[in-house]
Amino acid sequence: MSFESFGDFLAMGHHGPYVWSAYGISLLVLAINVAEPLLARRRYLQEEARRLRREAQQ
Repeated sequence: MSFESFGDFLAMGHHGPYVWSAYGISLLVLAINVAEPLLARRRYLQEEARRLRREAQQ
């Protein structure tokens, strides 16, 4: 595939909105798949630290 200009590249032969939205959605899903376990681990560690502090006070 060769394009005459960067604008033609972005337009992708009038399929640009579909192509770029597909890339955007894919990147969003990948980012969520990376971020969610990290956030879940952080929440778990915070909850576990709270639980251990409560047990130590009893």
